[in-house]
Amino acid sequence: MKAYLGLGSNLGNRRRNLITAAALLAERAGDVLALSSFYETEPWGFVSENRFLNAALALETSLSPFDLLRLTQTIEREMGRAAKSAQGIYHDRLIDIDLLLYGDEVVRSAELEIPHPHLHERRFVLEPLREIAPFLRHPLLGKNIEELFRDFTKSTQE
Repeated sequence: MKAYLGLGSNLGNRRRNLITAAALLAERAGDVLALSSFYETEPWGFVSENRFLNAALALETSLSPFDLLRLTQTIEREMGRAAKSAQGIYHDRLIDIDLLLYGDEVVRSAELEIPHPHLHERRFVLEPLREIAPFLRHPLLGKNIEELFRDFTKSTQE
């Protein structure tokens, strides 16, 4: 199955953190089909002096969505990330790996939501994803990533 992940880091050597995460995913999850350029962005949802470096990654995997989620969480911990906040409070992090899309599957559980519920609302997700998969269709919104990016940029300029 083809999965799309978002990678982000705003602590330490951000570039190395993203490259390490991509390498670990390639080693443990399947074949990395594409890795976007790195995009420097402001923190989203919290205030910090540390800017993020973000990327998107396309992966061919035989793991289930839940196994892939658990693997991403393991990689985050191994790389030194503190536990994610249960209250949804955002903070600085060495690495953040989000499962954005998993084929055209829709998953809604307490543990995992696919497509990522905020995918279409975040430039730091849309822009790198647009680079590697502009015509990938969002299974719920019915628009491709290029269209979602255009809608987002249009709405933020109004």
